[in-house]
Amino acid sequence: MTAGRGVLLPSLDLIRQTIAVETAYTLARLRILERLPGNPIGVAYRHVDDGVVAMMARHIPGFNAVTGLRSGLERHVAPLAEWYLAAGIQTQFELVPGTYDKELGRELSRLGYFQAGFHTSLIREPEPLGGDTEATGAAAAVERVTTAEQFDAFLDAYTAGWQIPERAGFKANVQPWLGLPGWQLYLARVDGRPAAAGILFLHDKVGYCADAATDPAFRRRGLQTALLRRRNADANAAGVEFVCSGADYLSTSHRAMERVGMRVQFVRALWRELG
Repeated sequence: MTAGRGVLLPSLDLIRQTIAVETAYTLARLRILERLPGNPIGVAYRHVDDGVVAMMARHIPGFNAVTGLRSGLERHVAPLAEWYLAAGIQTQFELVPGTYDKELGRELSRLGYFQAGFHTSLIREPEPLGGDTEATGAAAAVERVTTAEQFDAFLDAYTAGWQIPERAGFKANVQPWLGLPGWQLYLARVDGRPAAAGILFLHDKVGYCADAATDPAFRRRGLQTALLRRRNADANAAGVEFVCSGADYLSTSHRAMERVGMRVQFVRALWRELG
């Protein structure tokens, strides 16, 4: 799989593992919301084929996506599109280089979908803290969240960073995050104030750096870089084979990931409905 420390050679297996850990994390989030009394978010999901998952949340559009589609599975596109249409929901099909072929694109186009955007996957081998220069000082501001008090501060930074309007309701809905198997939560403080948050999801020997956010009042201080370095180190301690994450291409998050040694693995195409 590798060619020397810190170098991962591209492969279909790495792509498959990356999509699997991303999907497992999203499903974990959806299942928490699904368990709310009456399922008010409108969560649903389908396992259609080996590795193909369609996810739905009627009141949180960012969850509506189909992952894992690959060549030879274009027969699933129309039934899945109909499933979302029947629910009155717009979705996106996420297609990845190496698993895509023209038949998938042709079927999506026939049904009124177009390539509307891109999202970058980045990857690296894990290293202990101090494995790259500047790491130790930067990571000193980051703490692992293990107590209810820390968790409340974590959610303060998280909701501020993602600019979530109804913070009290969100905090109530995500209480199971603390202590969830495979989840490790991290908080960065500035002068004792909650400033940035990030999640490390451990699944099948892979570490996924998910959902990092910084309070706008504390941006441009290197906090996301510090969070990435700490999560990479803890993933290394957990014995993962590699660490991955995702970001919009050339975004601040993308640049922070490159800064800690992560490199582009692939850029997925996001297909959405016209109009």
